[in-house]
Amino acid sequence: MEEKNILVFGHKKPDTDAITASISLSYLKNKLGFKTEPRALGSLNKETKYALKYFGVEEPKYLNDVKLQLKDINYHKDFILNEKETIYDGYQYMIKEGLTGVPIVGDNDEFIGLLTIKDLSKAFLNAHDNDIHTSYSNILKVLDGEEVLKCDDEIKGKLLVGAYSTETFKEKVKLDNEIILIVGDRQDLLEYAIESGILMVVVAGDGKINDNLVKRAKEKKVNIVRSSYDSYHISKLISLSSYLKTMVCSYNPTKFEETDYVDTVLDVNNKLRHTNYPIVNKDNKCLGLLRITDLNDKSPKKVILVDHSEKLQSADGIEQAKIVEIVDHHNIGSITTDAPINYRNMAVGSSNTINYILYKENGIEIPKHIAGMMLSGILSDTLILKSPTTTDIDREVVAELSKIAEVNYEEYGMEMLKAGTSLEGMSIEDVLYNDYKLYNVGDNTFAIGQFFTMNFEDINKDIDKYIKVMNDAAEANNYKLVVLYVTDIIKNGSYIIFNDKGKDVISEAYNKEMNVGDFIEKCVSRKKNVVPLIMDTFGN
Repeated sequence: MEEKNILVFGHKKPDTDAITASISLSYLKNKLGFKTEPRALGSLNKETKYALKYFGVEEPKYLNDVKLQLKDINYHKDFILNEKETIYDGYQYMIKEGLTGVPIVGDNDEFIGLLTIKDLSKAFLNAHDNDIHTSYSNILKVLDGEEVLKCDDEIKGKLLVGAYSTETFKEKVKLDNEIILIVGDRQDLLEYAIESGILMVVVAGDGKINDNLVKRAKEKKVNIVRSSYDSYHISKLISLSSYLKTMVCSYNPTKFEETDYVDTVLDVNNKLRHTNYPIVNKDNKCLGLLRITDLNDKSPKKVILVDHSEKLQSADGIEQAKIVEIVDHHNIGSITTDAPINYRNMAVGSSNTINYILYKENGIEIPKHIAGMMLSGILSDTLILKSPTTTDIDREVVAELSKIAEVNYEEYGMEMLKAGTSLEGMSIEDVLYNDYKLYNVGDNTFAIGQFFTMNFEDINKDIDKYIKVMNDAAEANNYKLVVLYVTDIIKNGSYIIFNDKGKDVISEAYNKEMNVGDFIEKCVSRKKNVVPLIMDTFGN
């Protein structure tokens, strides 16, 4: 199976640190000889877009999930047969490959139908079907025959064996231009058949046919083939020379696209209990055959997680992916792996600070645009080094990256944060979900959003609408709490908005009655000022 790129991504509802850390770590891994690509698990916010545009970096592609898809399965790729190949070819192919079915395709590989061993069994056993639809060359191939006279490429007619005496045959059998006659070297019967202008004569047992009859057959456009087989064997084999398309039933068999999820296939198969399923692309081009046992031979997507290790925050289907590395600066979350991995977790202000250290450890030079990415992530997460999560390491790294990126970090950082605090064109949902994370404590799931602005009044005037959206989100998802911290970096604190049923949790967390719109001084870091407090409350 072709080796696929390792996907590097941050958490859902990505912030600037998650996106820029994905980009900078992917660049490092590629320099170290790996094949990786950064991805985003959600839409980019204004702040992040500002940073990317400033340093001329392309937005990572969106990643919906990392669930197992059929393209991650080592199914029987290119196991197909053209509709103009013979039934005999189909049988031989299935025996050789150990298959009980094979997809039939047209000249452009478009899916036509599925041929099964059951279908072939009917062809072998059906003694009443004397219709033949094939080509002259197919008949030659199946009968191991000799070309005597070819008048038509396409042969479509009814099979007949010349078993009667000539007199009886003339009396009882009516010949026309659709008859394919199997006969020995009976010159009188051959003459009668040719004069009648039938479609084809198959001469059995290497029988001779005189030159005058061949000449006459050419005038009457009668095809002639000679075979060493006797009449009985020819009658059995020639029916297998028909095109495979004559075997394809009119029903539409269940098929899957390569992008379909394995879970979907298993659900369908639990009902149908089929053995084989054709695999197609979105244009109905057949890519091969899936045997249900092939699902055991899988190659999960390889992923590197940055800026998170919490299952709820990661890509859907993360349990089906192969996590090869995690780089994070948060608490260790709920994600587990089935084998040892490289896990770099440090108590610093940003995942990009860790990435910088990895660059230095590996001796990889940092180009200007990557320095800009890492600098943007650190300045965003540490609020231009003013957050309580900021460490001396962050400060040292910012000083170095500022030189490479050729910016004054305070001026650039302020412009970047201003770009992200604008409410222009944003809905209430946009604000709530701008930087929104889910957490689990036992059976309790809660959501914490954070939005930076220097003008809380623009949000406060619609505060009842915010509460309604948060109430709806909590009710729809059975969240115990949905809370939004509106952070003002100038005032060095956050205003708090929460769903109605979350009031008791918030009041208990702060050990006093809390109301929507209250300002909490020195609360600027979700990771340090908010998450531990609420987790302890649920834990107790």
